[in-house]
Amino acid sequence: MQFNKQLVPYHWARQCPSMAPSLNLTGEDEVKAIFIPVTSEATEQAKEDVKRVLTVLNQHLNTRTFLVGERISLADITVACSLLWLYKQVLDPSFRQPFTNANRWFVTCINQPQFKAVLGEVKLCEKMAQFDAKKFAEMQPKKETPAKKEKGGKEAAKPQEKKEKKEKKEEKKPAPEEDDMDAADAALASEPKTKDPFAALPKSTFVLDNFKRSYSNDDIEKVAIPHFWEHFDREGYSIWYCEYKYPQELTQTFMSCNLIGGMYQRLDKLRKNAFASVLLFGTPNNHAISGIWILRGQELAFPLSADWTIDYESYTWRKLDPNSDECKLMVKEYFLWEGEFKHMGMAVNQGKIFK
Repeated sequence: MQFNKQLVPYHWARQCPSMAPSLNLTGEDEVKAIFIPVTSEATEQAKEDVKRVLTVLNQHLNTRTFLVGERISLADITVACSLLWLYKQVLDPSFRQPFTNANRWFVTCINQPQFKAVLGEVKLCEKMAQFDAKKFAEMQPKKETPAKKEKGGKEAAKPQEKKEKKEKKEEKKPAPEEDDMDAADAALASEPKTKDPFAALPKSTFVLDNFKRSYSNDDIEKVAIPHFWEHFDREGYSIWYCEYKYPQELTQTFMSCNLIGGMYQRLDKLRKNAFASVLLFGTPNNHAISGIWILRGQELAFPLSADWTIDYESYTWRKLDPNSDECKLMVKEYFLWEGEFKHMGMAVNQGKIFK
C-alpha cells in the first residue's frame, strides 16, 4: 500500500507547529491515515514520480558536490534521510543507474561518520521490494476486546491513582547525561580531543580573519591585496604554490572543480590558519589545477593532522619568497583570478577560495 502524499503537509505541521500557518493548517486539524490500494497502475505511477524527483536532484548535483555550498548542510541531511528507504528497498541497480550524480551524492553522505553513527551501515538495494499482502496482514496489531468495567471501578481507582501520583512526585529521577545524548552526539563525544597543532607557534601580528573580511567585502586589487602585504607576518606565516600532479587524468571541468571543493571540505578545521585561491585553467579534457596557499608557520601544515593529508600528496608544493617579485605577482594574479599566468600557459576557467 502507498501512503498518500497529501499527508506530507500535516506531518510537517505536527513536527514543526510554526509551519502550520503557511500550510493553511491549524492545531485542531486531525491527521487521518489515508491509504491507496496497491495496483499495477498506482505502482507504475509511483515509479514515474520517483524518477521525476531523482531527475531534478541529479541535474542539480551535476555541478555540485553537495546540495548547498561545499560542505554537508541540513539540506543534505534532510534529503538523504528522506531517500534512505528508497535506496534501501526500491532503487535497484537498473532503476538508479541513470542518476549517477544523485547516487554519488547519496553514497558520500551515508559514508560520513556522523551519518554512520545514526544510520549504521547502509546497504543499497539489490532487488526491488514487492508488496506482500499476507506479510502486511500479519504485521498489523490484533484488536483487543475491551475488558468489562466493574461496579465502583472509578471510585475504587481514584484513591489508588492519588497514591501513585504522590509516590511519583517523591521519586527523584536522576537523568545521566549519556541517556540524553542521541547516537550522533555520543559518537562525537567519544572522539578523543585533539591538540591544536599550531599551539606551539608564537603569536602572530597578522590577523588572518581581518584579511579574509577585506578580501570578501572590499575591492581586492585596491584594498585587500595592499592590506595583505601591509600586515603579512613573514615569520608567522608562509606562502606556497601548488600544482596538481595528474592533469592527464582530468576530464570534465565541473568534476575537477568538485575535486578542489572536496579537498576544501576535508580541510575544514584548517580554515582558522589558512587561506587559499586554487584555480582551474583550460577547457574540458585539457586543463590543469594550481593555486596559492597562505599557511600558518614555515612548514606545510597538512602533515600536522591525519585528516589533512588525504589530498595534499596529489599536488607538488613549492615555498615562495614573500620578498620576491615572482611571489608578489603570483599572489596578485591568484587573488584576482586575472593575469597572464605564464607558468600555466592556459586561461583561467574557474576557481575556488578557501577562507
